Amino acid sequence: MKSIGAATKYTLLVCALTAAAYAQTNNGCSNGTITGTFVFTITGQILAPAAVAGPVSGVAITTFDGGGNLTQTDHVLHNGVTPVEDWRPATGTYHVNPDCTGTFTFFPMPADAADSSPALKVYFVIGKNGTVINSVVSGSPNTPPFVASIISIGTKIFY
Repeated sequence: MKSIGAATKYTLLVCALTAAAYAQTNNGCSNGTITGTFVFTITGQILAPAAVAGPVSGVAITTFDGGGNLTQTDHVLHNGVTPVEDWRPATGTYHVNPDCTGTFTFFPMPADAADSSPALKVYFVIGKNGTVINSVVSGSPNTPPFVASIISIGTKIFY
C-alpha cells in the first residue's frame, strides 16, 4: 500500500480547512441577509377570477431594512394597460428562514384608487450570498383570493 503523497495531504488539508471555515461563516440566513435595495423584474399571469385575469409584467424597487420591514415602488402593466400613476408605493413585512427561504407580504398604497390591488403574499429563495431573490406570488392574504402564476427576480443594488 502506497503512502499518501505530500500534494494529496495538502489538498485534503485545504479541503478540511475550507469546510470548517464555511461552516463557521455560513450560519444560515436571517432577515439581515437581504438588507438593502433590490430591483425586481416581474412577469406572469393572473389566472382567476375572470374579471382580473390576464398577463402581468413590470418592475419594482424594494428596500429591506434587515429587521423584517420593507418599502417598495412598482410599475406593473396588467393586460398591457399602463397604471394610472407611474409609480405605486407599498409597504410590508418579510421573514427569512435559516435555510434562506422566506415570505414577504406587501400592501400597495396607490394615490389613485384605479391602481389599487389586494395585499400580495410572496414566497422567495435567496441566492448568491444575499444578492439575488427569486420569488413567486402565492396570492393575497386578504379576500378576494385569486389564482396567479407570477414570478420575479430581484438583484441587489447599491452594494
